[in-house]
Amino acid sequence: MSLRYLTASVAVTAIVVVTVWLTNLSFQRAILLAPVLVLGLAAAAGLAVFWGRVGWESLRKSRRPRLVLVAAFAFVGLLVLLTVLGVKLPHE
Repeated sequence: MSLRYLTASVAVTAIVVVTVWLTNLSFQRAILLAPVLVLGLAAAAGLAVFWGRVGWESLRKSRRPRLVLVAAFAFVGLLVLLTVLGVKLPHE
């Protein structure tokens, strides 16, 4: 068995074990869903890398990067604060 297969096997096993630990799925069901879990994790990681690069490039090209960072952190902080306080915004 090559090192590549061993590494992939350990990674998939870790994904399954973490999924069982975080959710109330049985171990057998998580093993059956392992391909879906791997694809979902890969898709989420790809999106995070893509939007991270987009954000980084936008930040680099902005005239006032500190203002952009402060505004972004203030917006995220406001969302967290409203969530913790239990404020429900109206839906139309």
